[in-house]
Amino acid sequence: MFPSSFWARLGLGRPELRAWAMYDWAASAFQTTIMVAVFPIYFVRVAGADLPPSSAAQRYAVINTLALAIIAVLSPILGAISDYRALKKPLLAAFMVLGTTAVAGMFLVQRGDIGLASVLFTLSMIGATGTFVFYEALLPHIAGSDEIDRVSTAGYAIGYLGGGVLLALNLAWIQKPAWFGLPSGSGTYESLSTLPVRLAFISVAVWWVLFSIPLFRRVAEPPARREPDERPGESVVRIAFLRLAKTFRELRGFRQAFLMLLAFLVYNDGIQTIIKMATAYGTEIGIDQGSLIAAILLVQFVGVPCSFLFGALAGRIGAKQAIFLGLLAYTAISILGYFMTSAAHFFMLAGLVGLVQGGTQALSRSLFATMIPPHKSGEFFGFFSVFEKFAGIFGPLIYAGTIAATGSSRGAILSVIGFFAVGAAILALVDVKEGQSRARQPNVSEGSWP
Repeated sequence: MFPSSFWARLGLGRPELRAWAMYDWAASAFQTTIMVAVFPIYFVRVAGADLPPSSAAQRYAVINTLALAIIAVLSPILGAISDYRALKKPLLAAFMVLGTTAVAGMFLVQRGDIGLASVLFTLSMIGATGTFVFYEALLPHIAGSDEIDRVSTAGYAIGYLGGGVLLALNLAWIQKPAWFGLPSGSGTYESLSTLPVRLAFISVAVWWVLFSIPLFRRVAEPPARREPDERPGESVVRIAFLRLAKTFRELRGFRQAFLMLLAFLVYNDGIQTIIKMATAYGTEIGIDQGSLIAAILLVQFVGVPCSFLFGALAGRIGAKQAIFLGLLAYTAISILGYFMTSAAHFFMLAGLVGLVQGGTQALSRSLFATMIPPHKSGEFFGFFSVFEKFAGIFGPLIYAGTIAATGSSRGAILSVIGFFAVGAAILALVDVKEGQSRARQPNVSEGSWP
């Protein structure tokens, strides 16, 4: 459809790179419609209709924490197994099936079904976040060290576009159901009035599966890797735990990668809290559903060019410095969010988030990938996923606690600034050149700090 020179300029000049990035296009539909825009509103207003809005938002924050805690425990174990048995793609597929099935099941959620909504959302989050353990572990196997920043940011940009396209369609038939032959009007039965939203959930499951096909067809499974002391026939679970212990010790030999993980753990907590709680917060303060979804749509389309720009910016000033700029912007967003009172304010903040969200996260992923040995990517990205998921636990937990203490979400918005400040301070300690040099050494002694 597009010439090879076009893809090369985007950093996706080879078929396997484009196929890998297409999974971001596929799975971002979950992130936009389910995790950020449509389902949080549906959860508060429909599934949680029998609860006060602040209580429903508190429940939503708690189930986010539960889902991420589960996948945080599973990630490093499954990452080690995927390296040992060459199972990155099969495990990615298994979690995708779990996620898409749970999302499709959301079609059944009606008014007051907060229990069913909570279970399905928890399962869908486990499925979606689980797939990214293996998706991200494929990155250092398909991209060279000189192109990994651009490939990672291109994946995020394409993900923004894919999630935005489907969200735009969802918004169209939610706001104007009659255009699509769907029931509408004040006399519509409640179960039919929610049909456009519930069909949006079905569309996410179909989109996710359909656009995942290129990855499974084009991206090769990295070969299995066995350590010299591992014997054929040993229990794969036992080997996984032994590898985890060894990998954790080896992290001590990759001090810069470990510091990067600590920094990411802290500042990504703030980012994830803003992503996950934005529409629930907007709903609580009275912003209408159409404005909330449209603002999230704005994030997606602003994020497309800005993710590419962050990749280019990293090429000029370095990934680390570009991440610092993103964290500074997020601090400003948090302060402005505290004073937000109208849909216009929400749109303004959405535009600011779109400027930095994709680039900051993509460069965090690629920077870490340059400081680990590629042949152990599954295990190291298993730990990366643990830190990423735990980063999504503490923020929503604090958010829920603040609501319980104050009865409002407004004070929780300011609390995330601390995550950005501390994360930036730790990131400042990371010596990127030393970390990249260490990752290229064929044999690094375990447990030794450089």
